[in-house]
Amino acid sequence: MRHILLKKIELREDCDLIMRPSGTEIDLHGMQVEDALYQLDLFLDRAVRDALYTVWIIHGKGQGVLRNEVTRHLKDHPLVKSYGLADHHHGGPGVTRVELEW
Repeated sequence: MRHILLKKIELREDCDLIMRPSGTEIDLHGMQVEDALYQLDLFLDRAVRDALYTVWIIHGKGQGVLRNEVTRHLKDHPLVKSYGLADHHHGGPGVTRVELEW
């Protein structure tokens, strides 16, 4: 039996506490685009290997440069079924939710 560790994530004081299974997210904010996309590919490969269906990419809000590059990268990625910005309780425009295809 595989045990799933849950990671507590607090977004803001006025938001509800959310929980995501450990290993289902990658934090890219603050990285250079080239490094971030390399880490993202490694993460997506590992997620498919671990039979994950939904993963979360934390890219931050900032000026949107990293978010735009991540979105462009996901658009034609062979492991990605669909993607979109997370809802308010999961990080909003600072996080992208990805459904994987395997």
